[in-house]
Amino acid sequence: MRKSLFLAILIVSCASVGFAQSTDYNKVDVYVGYSHNRVDTGIDDSEPELSDVINEREGFHGFNTSITGNLSRYVGIKGDFAGHFKKKTFPIGTAQVDLDSSIFNLLGGVQLKDNSTETTFKPFAQFLVGVAHGRNKVDFSADVCAAVFPSPCPADFTDTDTGLAGAFGAGLDIRASRRVDIRVVQADYNPTRLFGETQHNFRIGAGIVFR
Repeated sequence: MRKSLFLAILIVSCASVGFAQSTDYNKVDVYVGYSHNRVDTGIDDSEPELSDVINEREGFHGFNTSITGNLSRYVGIKGDFAGHFKKKTFPIGTAQVDLDSSIFNLLGGVQLKDNSTETTFKPFAQFLVGVAHGRNKVDFSADVCAAVFPSPCPADFTDTDTGLAGAFGAGLDIRASRRVDIRVVQADYNPTRLFGETQHNFRIGAGIVFR
């Protein structure tokens, strides 16, 4: 009887310890990584004077950072900040124009992921909304000014706008150590509403997650 009672207590104790370990999860994740954004410029073949120099989609290089506070093993509240940049030079006659563009996203929302401290492969999904800020700066060379504009001509032109944005996507983290995961891929649909139009952008990235 005593042996049976002792065995029952041992089984319950082991089960309790195992359950506690399986529900132990990381409370905070901090991500830093590279990001590439295929930005929808809104320019197509119907605008031949622009489509010859600017593609319908342009590749922007940049960064993506985020911090996630995990409310449970599977659900976290996430704040996300990203910046993407593009410089392009195109000719006008014998002269050239420099276009310097940037897009920043400040987003927040929900991340779904198995945050267990013992999990090795961690696929995740995220649903984020917020704002985007776009900036286009055009620098005219002296030759362009002389050929196109009457004196005095503008040295440069800058247009900015702020509007709604979102990021809806998924990715995969792989546990590298007790404190570090490798984000091997993150892919998002990143719509923005800027300059009176909706841009259907797509971003992909990779980096490191610190716990």
